[in-house]
Amino acid sequence: MRTRTRNRLWMPLLAVLLLALAAFLLIRYLKEEVDPHAGQVYLYDGYDWIWYTPLEGVEPNPWGEEDFRLENGQPVYQHEDFRTQRGIDVSEHQLAIDWAQVATANLDYAYVRIGRRGYTEGGLFADPYFEKNIQGAKNAGLDVGVYFFSQAITVQEAIEEARFVIDHLQGWKIELPVVFDWEKIRNPDGTEVPDARTNGLSVETRTDCAVAFCETIRSAGYTPALYFNRTLGYYGFDLTRLTDYEFWFALPEAAYPSFYYAVDSWQYSFNETVPGISGETDMNLRFIPVVTETEGEQ
Repeated sequence: MRTRTRNRLWMPLLAVLLLALAAFLLIRYLKEEVDPHAGQVYLYDGYDWIWYTPLEGVEPNPWGEEDFRLENGQPVYQHEDFRTQRGIDVSEHQLAIDWAQVATANLDYAYVRIGRRGYTEGGLFADPYFEKNIQGAKNAGLDVGVYFFSQAITVQEAIEEARFVIDHLQGWKIELPVVFDWEKIRNPDGTEVPDARTNGLSVETRTDCAVAFCETIRSAGYTPALYFNRTLGYYGFDLTRLTDYEFWFALPEAAYPSFYYAVDSWQYSFNETVPGISGETDMNLRFIPVVTETEGEQ
C-alpha cells in the first residue's frame, strides 16, 4: 500500500517536471530559430545604426555607394538606367547673382526660393531676390523650379502658402516642380530654438500640411515636390501618404544618397563654389529614369 501511494505521489510531480522541461526546450528553440528582426533592415538614421521596419508602399532606394564615383570632387552616377542633371538652389542668402557667369558653370537647372513663412510670428514674405533670380536663371539657359520655406502648423496655413506661391508665379513659366520645404528650426548645436512656432508639431499634422500644400499646387497645374533631410524622412513625415510627389533629399558630404527610400533629387553639398555667386551654394543631382523602347511599348 505504501509503495502504491508513493508512486501515485511521484507521477504528478514527474508530469510537472516533464512539462517544465518541454517549455524550457521550446523557449530555447524559439530563441534560436525566430529572428527578432525579421522584416527589418539595419541602417544609419543620422544618429545611430538601428533596426528599421520599412514602410509599405514606399519604393526603396535602388542605389548603393557602388553606383557613384567622384569626378573633380563631384558625385557622378555610373549607370545608364537614370540620366542626371546638376543644379543649384538659391535664395536671398546668395545676395546678387551674376547669372551670366553662372551660365559658364555647366549646370542644368536652378531652384529659386519664392518665399517663406516666419518661424515666430508666422508672416508670409516674398524672397526679395526671387524675380531677379528666376529671370537670371532663365537668361542663363537653365530649367527652373521654385521652393517655399514653410513653417505651416495647420492645413489652412499650408494652403495659404501654396496660394501665395501660385500668385507669385503668375507670368512665369517653370520646368521643374514647386517644392514644399518644411524644416525644423534649430540652433547651430542642434537644439530647438525656443520661440519657433513649429516646435512640437506632430508627424500627422506635418504630413497633413505637406499634402494640403502639394494638392493645392497640383490643382493649379504645377508638379508638387517635398524636400526633407534624413531625420524628417524617417521620423518627421508619414511617407506612405506622400508617394504621389517627388522627393528632394538633403544629405551633404555623403558618397551617395544614403536613405532607405527612392528619391528624385539629392542635395549633396551645402558649400559649393559657383562662378557668379559670392559665398557658398547648395548643389544637387536630379535623377530622371531612362525608359527603353521595350519598356515604352504597350
